[in-house]
Amino acid sequence: MKTALNPKPGALRRSEARAGLGLIAPTVIIVVTVVVVPIIWSISLAFQKVRLINLRTAGIFGDYVVDNFVRVVNSPGFFESLRTTLLYSVFGTAASLALGLLAALALRKKFRGRGFIRSVMLLPYVTPVVAVTFVWSTMLSPQFGIVNVWGQQLFGWAKPIAFLSDSSTALIMVIVFEAWRQFPFAFLFFTARIQAIPGSLEEAARVDGATISQRFRYILLPQLLPTIAVLSVLRFIWTFTSFDDIYLLTGGAAGTEVISVRVYQFLTGRGDIGLASAQALVIAVVLAVLVTIYMRFFTRKEEDVS
Repeated sequence: MKTALNPKPGALRRSEARAGLGLIAPTVIIVVTVVVVPIIWSISLAFQKVRLINLRTAGIFGDYVVDNFVRVVNSPGFFESLRTTLLYSVFGTAASLALGLLAALALRKKFRGRGFIRSVMLLPYVTPVVAVTFVWSTMLSPQFGIVNVWGQQLFGWAKPIAFLSDSSTALIMVIVFEAWRQFPFAFLFFTARIQAIPGSLEEAARVDGATISQRFRYILLPQLLPTIAVLSVLRFIWTFTSFDDIYLLTGGAAGTEVISVRVYQFLTGRGDIGLASAQALVIAVVLAVLVTIYMRFFTRKEEDVS
């Protein structure tokens, strides 16, 4: 009876371990099935000559070659698309964070209707991308877009501007669209962090005669740097792999072809799954290198400042 009431420590630990494994087993199975297996399958396809016509016969273990990667790097427009992707990601991320920070600072003081305005600011982020890209395409249309109508009537434009089909403006427009659509995400994070900053710090600085810019630089900014670092990494990753925004606005034309659009074109236009998988793997490697560089150098500087 004493043994039943007081089990040995070793038996108790084994029982707890089995219970823990039983609890996490469903999650492990789901993660392996949904995440790990597709990643291994994609990497395997990147090293095989696989097309849609013979996809059913392709397996994880096959004749591995590096021809796909050679074709990806040597394909026309690869480095141009990589440059476009970097420009789109860097400026889109920076602009969305800047807009989110400005919005959070503008709405930090209480006033009537602040909650409603904050809710409205979330609309670009929660509205389906198909809907907002259609609205933007209509607004920027050179035939019947309201932007060109206002430009000709108010600013005296000589002729309508094809914002989304002109190579001199298309990339700028998709970056502006990316910043407009994604700034509410940064706005939420900045708002939460600003509200957590003790008001006594800024009040003391105000009593000491600090200006608005000084209070922002020496009080608010150091408190926001960790949030900026996290948002920079997240938004850069998501923008670097973004596909739907650019494809729905320009289809990758007029100098807006990013790498994710090339992957789609390799897959649908050529039916070459191996080449598309290799291109996707190149995206992952480039992204991993860039994020590692950022985390290695810039995050440490921000931590030192804070």
